[in-house]
Amino acid sequence: MLRNNEAWFDTARDGLSRRQALQLVLAAAAAGTCKLSFAQSAHFERYEQALVIDGLGAPAAYRPDGTIEMDGTTHLLAAVKESGLTAVNVTVSEVGNGPNRFEEAVTGIAIFEQLIAQHPDTFMRINTADDLQVAKSSGRLGLIYGFQDTTPLESDVSRIGLFRALGVRIIQLTYNKRNLVGDGSLEPANAGLSDFGRAVIAELNRERVLIDLSHGGQRTVAEAIAASKAPVAITHTGCRALVDRPRNVYDEELRAVADKGGVVGIYLMPFLRESGQPRAEDVLRHIEHALEVCGEDHVGIGTDGFIGGVPITPQFKESHREFVEDRIRRGIAAPGEAVDVYNFVPDYNTPRRFATIADDLARRGHKSSRIEKILGGNFARLFREVW
Repeated sequence: MLRNNEAWFDTARDGLSRRQALQLVLAAAAAGTCKLSFAQSAHFERYEQALVIDGLGAPAAYRPDGTIEMDGTTHLLAAVKESGLTAVNVTVSEVGNGPNRFEEAVTGIAIFEQLIAQHPDTFMRINTADDLQVAKSSGRLGLIYGFQDTTPLESDVSRIGLFRALGVRIIQLTYNKRNLVGDGSLEPANAGLSDFGRAVIAELNRERVLIDLSHGGQRTVAEAIAASKAPVAITHTGCRALVDRPRNVYDEELRAVADKGGVVGIYLMPFLRESGQPRAEDVLRHIEHALEVCGEDHVGIGTDGFIGGVPITPQFKESHREFVEDRIRRGIAAPGEAVDVYNFVPDYNTPRRFATIADDLARRGHKSSRIEKILGGNFARLFREVW
């Protein structure tokens, strides 16, 4: 899910002319866990030194009145600094089947190029694994350009190379429904990959772009893991053994990602529990289950949310209602999405959510080296291997 990233993309795109978009883009081109006793005094002390990577998120924040800020001004810049994040996988394209997906992706890239150009002391684009350390040492947030669908390719595999030249480093194969590549998690046929999908995977491997299997149908995920010659990721998901929702992934596929050398990112979404608002305990039990299945070298966090915290105002509630109802109308809403369940975890409703999760893991007995891997070390290792 994009959470409210879709609203962010629409609003930002409206403020950028086609000519500005093209100019900016042309410039861009030149072993399992052991659960120990809950120790209230435990604290993760290495947060400021750790690489902290959100497997999927958005550089956006809410103003106190509940409206979204995406232009890099007061609240967003403050949230970025407070978060301690090193890098985030940001969605630069639209999702789902529809017209003009190629042009929209080009415009999306231009929007983020503009954000970086306007605030070079706060943001930078991540092109290589070495750039992660540059972002960390300079105190900037690294933006990793990614797609949550292959629809921007339309039917042209060669566009993978074009988008890589424009900075795209992660491409997700499907988004909930069926596209030319294969079936998403909400497609009842569960038909898996198409021949075109296998060609896309081969080209992603050749271009050294990370394959993301989030939102994929069970067969699509399984077949893509087997077809890829490189490690893959599921950047934002949950464990289906704990909660049987289609956006979560079965243990067999989680284990296969790990066996391939990939990483699974646990999200902060409604799908972490059968019903109602997810809480910290839900996030932690999905992380710990993934650790048991995948091992500590293959688990991360992909929040699927904004960097800033969310003020629960009447304006926000209305915006959330409209967002969910629009997704339902478009047929891309997943079971578990609801107007009265927000797409965040109240216990972690702060820019410092990664630091709070780290403290919670420490209190549950997880050692510092494991926590550093979960916070971003595992994604950093995967990026280096693939890119």
